[in-house]
Amino acid sequence: MLEFLEITTPTPFQIASIPVIKSGANIYCVAPEGSGKTTTLILTTLQKLKCEAIGTAPRAIILVEDRNKAAELYDAFTKYIRHHELRLYNCDEKLHIDVIKSEIFEGVDILISTPKILNKLFLLEGVNTTQLQIFSMDDGAFLEQKTAHNAMMLMTQSIQKCQFVIYSEKMHPFLKRFESYFMKHAKIISVKGA
Repeated sequence: MLEFLEITTPTPFQIASIPVIKSGANIYCVAPEGSGKTTTLILTTLQKLKCEAIGTAPRAIILVEDRNKAAELYDAFTKYIRHHELRLYNCDEKLHIDVIKSEIFEGVDILISTPKILNKLFLLEGVNTTQLQIFSMDDGAFLEQKTAHNAMMLMTQSIQKCQFVIYSEKMHPFLKRFESYFMKHAKIISVKGA
């Protein structure tokens, strides 16, 4: 699969981060743009889920800043899973929340969402987190926004056992504060150059 996508050599960031993510630890992945963070997020999510569709509840949730980022990540994931049975779902903000809830209820393995939509789903009990294995935040700088931060804190309180991975270009002080809540015993992988 990787050869088909013309991925032959891992980046320094991928060499440093993938084994730690695969270990199951909570982790902050800090590296500049172009270092392979998105590819790492996709590959480690697929590895965690063993590229299999199981049950109906999401086993991976990926939080993104806005609907454009969600669409980009959805398209990127699609390239990797087109020959697998994994069910990928993008919570598009243009859809009514009841439509999103019913589509998720049909069965989803990987859920991509913004904080606003995911928070609504949590409040309406529209997403089952009992099978959740990994919760990733792509380009986590957006979590500094008060609404995104508050939504994140609310959501993580109801998740029992799960690996959390935050990807960011910089190790912002507000990200470190999550260690007191859901990023307990988190490791930091930081790579300076791309």
